[in-house]
Amino acid sequence: MNKRFLIRNLGVYYMLLASFYFALTGAFAKALGGGMSSVEISFFRNVVGLFIILWAIFKYGHNSKGGALFLLFMRGFVGIIAMMAFFYNIANMGLAEAFTFAKTSAMFLGLFGAIFLKEKLGFWAWFGILIGFLGIVFIMQPNLGFTKNHFMGLLNGFLAAVAYMSVHELRKAYDTKIIVLSFMLSGTLVPLFCMVASEFFTVPIYLDFLFAKFIMPTPKMWIFIILMGVFGLLFQTYMTKAYAASRHAGTVAAVAYSDIIFTLIIGIIMGDSLPNLMAGFGIILVIVSGVIVAMQK
Repeated sequence: MNKRFLIRNLGVYYMLLASFYFALTGAFAKALGGGMSSVEISFFRNVVGLFIILWAIFKYGHNSKGGALFLLFMRGFVGIIAMMAFFYNIANMGLAEAFTFAKTSAMFLGLFGAIFLKEKLGFWAWFGILIGFLGIVFIMQPNLGFTKNHFMGLLNGFLAAVAYMSVHELRKAYDTKIIVLSFMLSGTLVPLFCMVASEFFTVPIYLDFLFAKFIMPTPKMWIFIILMGVFGLLFQTYMTKAYAASRHAGTVAAVAYSDIIFTLIIGIIMGDSLPNLMAGFGIILVIVSGVIVAMQK
């Protein structure tokens, strides 16, 4: 019976594993953030993936019609800016809060779908989006001031949603491997350019998430970089398995919000303070929002 239960819920099991591995990826990124910029972390996060996807394309080929080159470029460029904002937040605020801000991409995506793709959202989808943004307000606590971290969190969610929405159109012209390649290529070249450029001018404080000088990793950092890459790969693998094994994509998408719980626990172990009552309530609202929206799929 237990085996039958596991097989029936294999997608959920895989997504729980994927969420845990994603939380560990964030944990090692946070460990690196103490001595390495978000720009450099993004570079190392993507450079290994670039070689892997190039190998896959050369070995298995791709089936693409081509066209929409600007959209392909934009998806990669916007995606890497979102990633750098995400890693900046991981280094400068609680791990769980950074992951919660990243979840705003689902809310923005719902809005974009309704506005630009004319998708019809039911009452519960709109309700989920509303309480999700309300949760973000509780986390930000405007009475204490709107900080750069808050801006970075919303920028991450907004740009990630733009990148995800572009995939909707790109799939009509390009193989998934080419779309991933555009992101990995941008994720390698843009941070590389930003690190080189920062050698020639003084970086304003408001652009330090985009421009920073290269710092040669210590042996300990190299270990963290490798582990970040390994757990990032495991996350992608099990996330793919989760959607492939599940009959209900909405259920799996809802379970993906468990990474906030994992990051809350891991963050506290790493020294993050426990979120105050308002921030904690906001995190709960965002999780509930994500589950509601996901279950509408």
